Amino acid sequence: MTQTSMALALSGFSFLLTVIWGVPLLRVLRRLKIGEKIRIDGPERHFSKLGTPTMGGILILFPVALLTILFNVVSIMSGFSIFGNSVLVPLIVFILFALIGSIDDWSSLRGRRSGLGLSALTKFILQTIVAAGTAFVLKNLLDAPQLFVPGLDFEVNLGLMYFPIAAFIIVGSSNAVNFTDGLDGLAGLISATAFSAYGGIALIQGQIFLARFCFIIVGALFGFLWFNVYPAELFMGDTGSLSLGATLAVVALMTGQWAVLPVVAIIPLSETLSVIIQVAFFQLMDGKRIFKMTPLHHHFELSGWSETQIVQRFWLISLVAALIGVALALV
Repeated sequence: MTQTSMALALSGFSFLLTVIWGVPLLRVLRRLKIGEKIRIDGPERHFSKLGTPTMGGILILFPVALLTILFNVVSIMSGFSIFGNSVLVPLIVFILFALIGSIDDWSSLRGRRSGLGLSALTKFILQTIVAAGTAFVLKNLLDAPQLFVPGLDFEVNLGLMYFPIAAFIIVGSSNAVNFTDGLDGLAGLISATAFSAYGGIALIQGQIFLARFCFIIVGALFGFLWFNVYPAELFMGDTGSLSLGATLAVVALMTGQWAVLPVVAIIPLSETLSVIIQVAFFQLMDGKRIFKMTPLHHHFELSGWSETQIVQRFWLISLVAALIGVALALV
């Protein structure tokens, strides 16, 4: 079996496992009444989503962790390399950021800050601690390539600057995907496209184990989308969005091709920039706004686009951007 076919087979297996596991998980979440709370200042059409089960990131995490750990054990026991230990780094990041997200989701649903979750500062500190530790591991233990720039045929050595840059990318990507998670199927489709792009880059580089890990996530995301496409039966919550964004950044850092991440992840980047621009403009211009509402997908909702139109058009942009990103990585 070729490396590509093995990666795709693992993706299919991950999809089936996620869909099968999703049915009992939905029952549990409904029984526990772990339902979404809706922003009062959000678009009115979102009030129909009130009470939809959230914390769906657990649905993605379980098959990804199970398959990665299982195949690593098989590799060790049999001596046949299905997975390498290097993929344990993005998996651990996935788990730790999912834990942060689940605490945030649970605090929003049941905590003292009901409807709000963890404070922004608390969440940022926790994310930064994990990101800083990950940057250290990537540079000193995995010896990951520091930076490949399109058009240059050599690796750029960043020295000590690698640590703050890598940590910033991880935290930034985590929050960018979190901003993107606001419409049925949007964050899932965007994330699956981005992981497919970096899975392809990893295959081209010969990082077979990392490529297989990426496609396992893609399969799990497609399985999650089985329940998340419009009208959604399940939301990923911060449990999923924070962990997916952070893991995507770690994968990009492991390939050394993180310079093309803003292209591959153009939608999460645009969503984040829309929030930053809106807040800055609001403060500088005495309450005036550029967008009708942020993140960006809400602006288009209030401009008259339907939810499915926004998701499909954003996904088409993301798909084209991912192809461009892979092309740049090959230059």
